[in-house]
Amino acid sequence: MKRRRLVVNGATGAAVGGAALAAPNLANAQSLPRIRWRCPNSFPKTLDTLYGAAEIVSRRVAEMSDGAFQIQVSGPGEIVPGLQILDAVSQGSVECGFTASLFYFGKDPSLAISTTLPMGMPSRTMYAWLNYGGGRDQLRDVFRDQGVFAIPAACTGAQMGGWVRREIKTVEDMRGLKFRIAGLGGSVMQKLGAVPQQIAPTDIYPALERGVIDGAEYIGPYDDEKLGFARIAKFYYYPGFQEIGPSSDFLVNARIWDALPAAYKGMLEAACAEAWHATAAKYDVLNPPALRRLVAAGTQLRPYPREVMAALYRGAQELYAELGAQNPRFRRIHDHWDKFRVEQSQWFRVAEDSAANFLATASAVR
Repeated sequence: MKRRRLVVNGATGAAVGGAALAAPNLANAQSLPRIRWRCPNSFPKTLDTLYGAAEIVSRRVAEMSDGAFQIQVSGPGEIVPGLQILDAVSQGSVECGFTASLFYFGKDPSLAISTTLPMGMPSRTMYAWLNYGGGRDQLRDVFRDQGVFAIPAACTGAQMGGWVRREIKTVEDMRGLKFRIAGLGGSVMQKLGAVPQQIAPTDIYPALERGVIDGAEYIGPYDDEKLGFARIAKFYYYPGFQEIGPSSDFLVNARIWDALPAAYKGMLEAACAEAWHATAAKYDVLNPPALRRLVAAGTQLRPYPREVMAALYRGAQELYAELGAQNPRFRRIHDHWDKFRVEQSQWFRVAEDSAANFLATASAVR
């Protein structure tokens, strides 16, 4: 126990030093070490929803451990830049971090699958795949190769397609469009002639304001309203083909995770599950009134034309075939993911979607 405690408290040199004070182990009544982790966040503090997911995790593990397990959450750039969370956790510069793994698809395209793939699954299906359909087992070695352990910890629900200065009517209108988009969604848009830009969330507004980019996607009405995109770009497109049900990850340094007492691992898993569902629920509550406010203030809400969506779908399938040919692991995980997606889609068409479509139409004419 003594050696284990030293590993937990001293792996990065950032935890509390000195003699560890005994704390009640709520799982098995044995004493546990008092530890303190730093958790940089990829998302701005102004976004109480997505940034707040890490705060939920922090608060819940502290409560479950009676204060013995402390996680200090910080904003992007305070300790680590927003798009360098994975590197910092892997290297042990910090013990953990909160981010979207699709930001790091350049290291391994398989990382993007942990968040979502373009034309992917809705949030409920994504959670089922990750936690009960074998998704996390499929992804475990991907993260282990990066030196981290990943726990799904937040979901935005279906996102919007993004903001642009000029209307998109045809596929040709995508050509040359400089568009901020995260993950493999940019690679799909590139197949239509767009010029994708990977820009950290905190830098999107100034890039759009200065004309460095022509448009940007972020999350949805509640967060987009806070970030002020409507002041610069008039047209707001849907659906968010690039992130239909995205999942963000709580990353822990692999060595630290391995040395963590089982009770603390259980606390983290439980807290992250709560944060995942709480975040999705908050967006469901907050997005509808935010969208009404945006439209009332002059935002032009537009669906992507069907021919654009069809071209994006074809582009996504081409991309997955190309990545699979280059990366056998991506092909294996994508095949597993896609089989689950298709099966769930067929089930939802019978039960969920048919009911939702009927009720949407009935409500509109009531």
